[in-house]
Amino acid sequence: MSGKEPDVLRSTSGIPIDEVYAESSLDDWDSETQIGRPGEYPFTRGPYPSMYRGRPWTMRQYAGFGSAAVTNERFKGLLNAGQTGLSVAFDLPTQMGIDSDHASALGEVGKVGVAIDSIEDMRTLFAGIPLGSVSTSMTINATAPMLVLLYQLVAEEQGVSGENIRGTVQNDILKEYIARGTYIYPVAPSMRLVTDVFAYCNETMPAWNTISISGYHIREAGSTAVQELAFTLANGLAYVEAAVEAGLDVDEFASRLSFFWNSHNNLFEEVAKFRAARRMWARLMKERVGAGDPASWRMRFHTQTAGSTLTAQQPLVNIVRTTVQALAGVLGGTQSLHTNSFDEALGLPTELSATVALRTQQVLAFESGVTDTVDPLAGSYFIESLTDAIEERALALIARVDERGGAVQAISEGFPQREIEDAAYATARAQDTGEQIVVGVNEFTVANEEPIDILRIDSQIETAQVERLRTLKNQRDSGAVADLLAQLKQAAEADTNVMVPLKAALAASATIGEVSDVFRTVFGVYRPTS
Repeated sequence: MSGKEPDVLRSTSGIPIDEVYAESSLDDWDSETQIGRPGEYPFTRGPYPSMYRGRPWTMRQYAGFGSAAVTNERFKGLLNAGQTGLSVAFDLPTQMGIDSDHASALGEVGKVGVAIDSIEDMRTLFAGIPLGSVSTSMTINATAPMLVLLYQLVAEEQGVSGENIRGTVQNDILKEYIARGTYIYPVAPSMRLVTDVFAYCNETMPAWNTISISGYHIREAGSTAVQELAFTLANGLAYVEAAVEAGLDVDEFASRLSFFWNSHNNLFEEVAKFRAARRMWARLMKERVGAGDPASWRMRFHTQTAGSTLTAQQPLVNIVRTTVQALAGVLGGTQSLHTNSFDEALGLPTELSATVALRTQQVLAFESGVTDTVDPLAGSYFIESLTDAIEERALALIARVDERGGAVQAISEGFPQREIEDAAYATARAQDTGEQIVVGVNEFTVANEEPIDILRIDSQIETAQVERLRTLKNQRDSGAVADLLAQLKQAAEADTNVMVPLKAALAASATIGEVSDVFRTVFGVYRPTS
């Protein structure tokens, strides 16, 4: 032996990993304080006592492409294959509040999600799907109020009462300024729209989750696991504070908050991250915010496997990556899960790849035994040490956000953006030098790979969508729409909740682009400072 000290191994967040963990690794550690029992404060072991012994997590597959009719067929196919919830992807024009016939939408209609311009598209999207028995998640932010109301309108047309409408809207605008970029309005009016959704749904759709506070896109932008956790929880605190300032009682809305996490390849770090997230949120809500209802302390979350880890090289290997990431989400106690398809580095999922992704979850749920007991890794010297370390580092980073005046001010100053950029650069450099191995990319490569079939969007879908939209505008009562848009403008200017007049305008076939333009006129648009 040379006597040379081995290199220090670290997690993706830079946490040193010991060669062996033992009881001494948890000195002065109290299990009741740190992890407690499942379904009880601080919820480290899960938000519910029986977890998957009661029922498995909700299996969602994120789907949406082309027209509403095409996506409707994919939804029905996934439900028939055993999926237990829907998750909707919207195209960029819909996300940005631009109608399909707008010049800026050219070439983007239906490309990365389904095109929704009006209530007619929403009716088509959910035709034949019983919204009283299906839970739907919608990944939409700047135009979240519009999509929530369109969903409610279609559900009501099916005869579904408000208390039976179940699902989640992402509605997390702060992470758009940090990581994703699909914002429209400045921060302050955007936060107002978020809290308007909170208040409206609290009254009319009490089972609807009014926000999915998203670490997913922060991680996709290149953050570490600790950064994902810290910046997301800081954003969550900002939403809670904004809602309280708007006059809402924290214990009336906090139980409907949910979170959306990314699951990456480092299995144990991801499990520890999920467990730390629940404990941190419980303590922050109880001790910092002062929420009194235990339901307000309980974090529930959706997990999606990491799109940024998928490779165009040897794409079938992505099935293995996705399986590891899905297992981490399940061992970490997720309430619902989306598994990415193996071909997503090349294009939108085909029906085959989407089915394989769903089957991955079903094998975990029904063949692996991971649902047999709650929080099976609890008490592991390594897992508990790692959970504590992640919490400690994430709390320190939240303190740095607090020093800048909270999440909104920190974002305005570019603090989280810079931190994430630095982490992304470090990862890219480690992969370029070979320090971090990516199978099939910088190691274990092959030459002359056989191409795989990918899903291609027919260009005629955009043409047909634009024609349908023009027909709608010609056939609707334009005078009534104009009057309702004027009433919406008055509500926006008066600083009252805009949801009721917004619903009336959408019900009369006002388009998402038209109502977004009303808000643009009143609120202005956001221009990044750098």
